[in-house]
Amino acid sequence: MDRVQLILTTMLLVFSSAVAAHKPSDSYLTLAIDNNRINGQWDIALRDLDYAIGLDTNQDNQITWGELRAQHAAIASYALARLAIRSDDHPCPVTSQTQLVDSHSDGAYTVLKFTAACGASIKHLALDYHLFSDLDPQHKGLLQIIVNGNSRTAIFSNTAPRLTFDLGQMSWRTSFKQYFELGVWHIWTGYDHLLFLFSLLLPAVLTLSGSTWRGSNSLRASAFDVLRVVTAFTVAHSITLSLAALDVIHLPSRLVESTIAASVICAACNNIYPITSQRRWLLAFCFGLIHGFGFAATLRDLGLPSTALLSSLVAFNLGVEAGQLSLVAMFLPLAWPLRSGAFYRRVMIGGSLAIASLAVVWFSERAFLLKIL
Repeated sequence: MDRVQLILTTMLLVFSSAVAAHKPSDSYLTLAIDNNRINGQWDIALRDLDYAIGLDTNQDNQITWGELRAQHAAIASYALARLAIRSDDHPCPVTSQTQLVDSHSDGAYTVLKFTAACGASIKHLALDYHLFSDLDPQHKGLLQIIVNGNSRTAIFSNTAPRLTFDLGQMSWRTSFKQYFELGVWHIWTGYDHLLFLFSLLLPAVLTLSGSTWRGSNSLRASAFDVLRVVTAFTVAHSITLSLAALDVIHLPSRLVESTIAASVICAACNNIYPITSQRRWLLAFCFGLIHGFGFAATLRDLGLPSTALLSSLVAFNLGVEAGQLSLVAMFLPLAWPLRSGAFYRRVMIGGSLAIASLAVVWFSERAFLLKIL
């Protein structure tokens, strides 16, 4: 029992430190390959570039177009020095082209367009990616390669800075696998989604007696409660994820992200001051509809391949579900032995209070465009 308590406490501490740090830093790199030439587009968050090279020259917490334009050469030099492209072991020199500005789900990005000239037709591609590697170990680069209408995705990270591709083996199977992995990665780094689900799972091994939480006497009932919550969340976000990714419905990202933060507050506060214990699945469904729009933002930012639209969407959604189920698989075996002790109730109340407090900060930042964390 002591070992289980230690594991649960350690997981909470590690997870809390990661959550409190900041939203994971992402960039979006697209390479369209035509014979021996590569047309590239690299979307990089202005907040990350400002931290790395300083874009806000007058320190007024606003990056103007004039400030950004004055730094175009510095941005291109900084970014392209951290990307190496090779074709069949021969370097492909990279040349900067135009720079634009675009908005992603988490803010403004510079759009760096470039070309790379390789000596011969590209069959094997090797990429070395080191953007922000010395500043942010959590940074990820989301890569999309387009060849003859076929698309392939991959993720650069601090532990995987070099990726190689055999362009002759690109197929829907490799695309399916890549989008599945992207879905798993997205749920495990989507801290607001995880904290919402975690807040709903915490009472699953308890029953409400009056206004007091007590340990459940039925493992079967607790498992069924977990199943209802996860299923409701899955069905709801699958609906809106599909509708948003297919451009059927659009909601403002500020509204979506603010409502996601509010959902975390509601779920956590329900553990502290219980309003409902039997219909948490309904809470999971209602707010899951909004979380689906949040999941779709990553797909819109990366882009769905037109030739494998349905399979890529299904793969991403299945990856999200696999990430969720891995959380459930860890939670129930740890929580069940501890449910009747004071330790678990302290973890639930204290953890829920910490989650609600963090979500209030998130809501303030997203709804009122504040900078707190």
